[in-house]
Amino acid sequence: MHPSRVTSTSRGVALQLEGVRRVFDNNRVVIAGMDLQIDPGEFLAVLGPSGCGKSTLLRMIARLSEPDSGHIRMQPDGEPFQTAFVFQDAHLLPWRDVLSNAALPLELMGEAKLTRQEKARAVLGQVGLLEALDRYPAELSGGMRMRVSLARALITEPRLLLLDEPFAALDEITRFHLDVQLRELWQGRGMTVIFVTHSVSEAAFLANRAVVLGGKGAAIQLDRRLELPAVRNNELRGDPRLGQEMRLLLGAIEE
Repeated sequence: MHPSRVTSTSRGVALQLEGVRRVFDNNRVVIAGMDLQIDPGEFLAVLGPSGCGKSTLLRMIARLSEPDSGHIRMQPDGEPFQTAFVFQDAHLLPWRDVLSNAALPLELMGEAKLTRQEKARAVLGQVGLLEALDRYPAELSGGMRMRVSLARALITEPRLLLLDEPFAALDEITRFHLDVQLRELWQGRGMTVIFVTHSVSEAAFLANRAVVLGGKGAAIQLDRRLELPAVRNNELRGDPRLGQEMRLLLGAIEE
């Protein structure tokens, strides 16, 4: 099996974008007729320069906005499933501690208090925050706040996880740790992940497939399955294979 491909046992959803077009109020065409197939359980990184339509694309997939024409189809069609969105800002409620921030989606869904707290502890343990359950956002570092945001997204067991530059404001060392953690969570859960980033190194390290957008109307400049091992840790950052993938992605962006 190709080292970057996903297996047929994935819990993730498949997406099919057909002729997707988005025009802003000033008649600026942000996305013009995009076609894109995303396999279930895929970890897709979306790269490109500022203003090329990456975040617009993600918001349409999340149904936070609708395309002006074209279709976004998801499989299994008609079957309910959870989608989670992680933004660049953690958006934590400052008057809630870590445990209750992470449990908030289940509270809004009517889950019993003891049940949602138990699930919140479990997912916070997965992101390494069991020692911070009673802390408030003001007492957390930027990396810890983003871990809470990630835990809050994962608590509903989403089959589709969307991330819009979630680690962009963090220092490099913290980003390295969160990259490894996110990759492990994806492998353990089998969900489909779409990750928007400006970082070529982050995209190459995290994803099993990368799409580079650019030019007018978010044209796809490169669609590549990354030739990297399935298991990735910080040792990979010095591997020539990662450097080769980064050069290919950067070359497509510069074009």
